[in-house]
Amino acid sequence: MTTGCHIVGAAETENLGRIPDQSVLELNVEAGLRALADANMQIADIDGIAGAYSPHQVAHALGVQPRWVDTTNVGGCSFMAHVRHASAALRAGHANAVLITHGESNRSRIGVPPRPRDPAALAGQFEEPYGARAPYTKFTLPALRYMHDHGLTESDLAAVVVAQRAWAHQNVRAGRRDLMTVDEVLDAPVLAWPFRIPQVCMVTDGGGALVLVRAEDVRPTQKGRAVEVLGTGEGTDSLMVAYMPEAGVSRAARQAAGDAFAEAGLQHADIDHVMNYDAFAHLPWIGLESMGFFGPGAAARFIADGGTSPGGSLPLNTNGGGLAYTHTGMYGMFALTESVRQVRSEADADAGTVHTSLALGFGGMFTAAGVTILGRPR
Repeated sequence: MTTGCHIVGAAETENLGRIPDQSVLELNVEAGLRALADANMQIADIDGIAGAYSPHQVAHALGVQPRWVDTTNVGGCSFMAHVRHASAALRAGHANAVLITHGESNRSRIGVPPRPRDPAALAGQFEEPYGARAPYTKFTLPALRYMHDHGLTESDLAAVVVAQRAWAHQNVRAGRRDLMTVDEVLDAPVLAWPFRIPQVCMVTDGGGALVLVRAEDVRPTQKGRAVEVLGTGEGTDSLMVAYMPEAGVSRAARQAAGDAFAEAGLQHADIDHVMNYDAFAHLPWIGLESMGFFGPGAAARFIADGGTSPGGSLPLNTNGGGLAYTHTGMYGMFALTESVRQVRSEADADAGTVHTSLALGFGGMFTAAGVTILGRPR
């Protein structure tokens, strides 16, 4: 069993990085138009729209009159959830063609909607008054606990950057393309221990978009590049560090991956390529293990030994990831577009023959997760 739906359009904004002349809305619109062009479709073909940023505003700007709308915003994994929800809507006949857009001006801050802090929220009461405010101040303790529990070192953490820079070096659009050694990572300035600057995601502007249709609606002109949505899953987890039942385990990712594998009818050994959300360098460890690819503590050694690097048996974050490609704040869309490129054999950094690609997104401080498994049409 699969979802019965295909991605027929996938694109990103022309520029990534610093884009001071485009607002959040403009980035969403540009990404949407580029995805439509990639699908060889028109605005009039779209009757469903989704996004984490005001999809009704995006629809108005594009001239789309939707009969199905998804405004889900659970952070960086929102777009995996959108793919899942859109697939269900297409199967149910609530829409015939869905456009999912993303755009953020996280670096230039152009047209960014305000996000006031809520002192009455759980984090506002029990984390922020004690200094846990910026993301890098919240990820430190669970990362250190996990490293302690499994005997991992700062060199192991640096190896994640080394592996992903090897992929980013091949990608002309990557924001950090320089190759690095473990020693060079360890010599970089510390932002919040144990994280050094290369181990923390970039802060960028940019966007991306996807177009989904039912399998039977894939046009002859799209068949060679259509990518099948094989399986999807989503889940939520604790809202605060103190509520995590076990450091280094994402129950949300475990739930999402379990559902995605069940829907796709696949096993872990069937996956050729993985995109794992990586706002911080330890997240590939947590994601791979929570999804069941490795046992506790084993992902770090696999990465350090080159298993995810070019030529390794499980290519991971082949665009460079949020650490080296781009990270606009909600990175999940870029994981999905890279999965599409790899399945299409159109990526700058060639991971070889990719029949199946899995994209994992995280939202917040492990508060949510989404998994999408993509593949070549059968």
